[in-house]
Amino acid sequence: MTTERTVPPPGGLPPGRGLPPLSVIHPRGAGGGFRLPAGQRTARRRTTGLPLLAADAAAALTAAPVLPHPLMAAPLLLAVLCLNAGAALYRPAAVPAVLDELPAVCGRILVSWCALAAVVAALSPAHTLSARTMLTGCVLHSAASWAGRGVAHWYRRRTLARHPAAALVAGPAATARRVAAAFLRHPGCGLRPVGVLSDSGAGGDGLPVLRTDEEAQRAVVQNSVGAILIVGPAGEHTALLRKLAEAGCVLWEVDADLPAHHLAGGTAYDEAGRTPCRRSRRERIAGFSCRRLEGGRRPDNPAKRSLDVLLSGLLLLLAAPVLMACAVVLRVSDGPRVVFRQERVGRDGRPFTLLKFRTHRPADPHEAATRWSVAGEQNMSRFCRFLRRTSLDELPQLWNVFRGDMALVGPRPERPYFVGVFSQTYPGYAARHRVRTGLTGLAQIHGLRGDTSIEDRTRFDNAYIDDWSLWRDVCILLRTAAALVRPTGS
Repeated sequence: MTTERTVPPPGGLPPGRGLPPLSVIHPRGAGGGFRLPAGQRTARRRTTGLPLLAADAAAALTAAPVLPHPLMAAPLLLAVLCLNAGAALYRPAAVPAVLDELPAVCGRILVSWCALAAVVAALSPAHTLSARTMLTGCVLHSAASWAGRGVAHWYRRRTLARHPAAALVAGPAATARRVAAAFLRHPGCGLRPVGVLSDSGAGGDGLPVLRTDEEAQRAVVQNSVGAILIVGPAGEHTALLRKLAEAGCVLWEVDADLPAHHLAGGTAYDEAGRTPCRRSRRERIAGFSCRRLEGGRRPDNPAKRSLDVLLSGLLLLLAAPVLMACAVVLRVSDGPRVVFRQERVGRDGRPFTLLKFRTHRPADPHEAATRWSVAGEQNMSRFCRFLRRTSLDELPQLWNVFRGDMALVGPRPERPYFVGVFSQTYPGYAARHRVRTGLTGLAQIHGLRGDTSIEDRTRFDNAYIDDWSLWRDVCILLRTAAALVRPTGS
């Protein structure tokens, strides 16, 4: 949790100066950006790992007859599935091949059998697995797994060849034309380019060149585009690519024989501090080295939202006596209007009403919206200073988290005026609004609260989004709780 102190507005702009409207801030109830008609999503092909999981389960049961007791197949199956899941062997490759993954699968089968033998020898020496049983079981298990996975991969390759997904190629026109032609010559790769997304240049191989976002959106809808091949800087279409990814398109970063130092800097999809993607392992598609860019909305997945609802609801119940006590003391010492409501900017630039305990009374609504903070004013009561110093004034925001305006962990929300200022001054600041804003965040646990650098906060917030994991959320919450035990002031 964090609060702010009195600092001059960044960029040297006086508080009363108006700002031009920015795309990051949407009016209440308004939508923004790319929208498919009638709630339709792009034609993203589902790449479920259930066939591979079923093949591994059947393979484990095939080897069960050689075990001294049939129930031993259960821990063997569990071990194999866990090891394969940890190695991402249930996430099919773009163009699957059973021989490529055979060493990894067989190695994990061997480890599972060795672990089972060790556990059985320790718990029930009478049923110790012999070397012959181990060898026979591993061979049968590996052969059955190879056969089952081979069938699953053959069926998927057949489906890819017969029904390739429509794709757009984004980047410089000359490079995009060359990559599109190569993919069209190899229909087995499962991707069929239907257009080139470029700021300029003429089309090739009969593919239209889409120069505006409107043309690209029309092509996506008409051709049921499910993938975007990014072969270089996307120019003015960077924001559109992010919207397409959020709508369900799969983004592929394609190494079209570009120098290594060029790839190290990333494509235009990542420039200016906007990196709404995570990079996965490289794969070969149509002879090109490709890397899938994971969707930037990952920190808003169901697991994170479930954690937010569970913890915020529990904390609201546990903190109810503290909330009541603070409200009563604040009412007695400082008069009515205990809860302070203020408009803040949330996910996708949509405003919401943030709740706090009132620790000061702004002179007017304009001051509340445009003055950085009044935490240092001398007329603040002792109890209000205590609330600010311990961050107890932030407790009502648990209700914002519970109802979905915010998350427990995420970039801190700011007022529309300062979002406008910071978005113009600090590259990447607007990209913080890709996800729900949070009660605490990576920037706050690194000491970036109060009178600290907005540039540093922006960098830490975007790093949190790019590298998100549920465990990182748990670590941030634990470090925030530890910081609250030894408050240093807000």
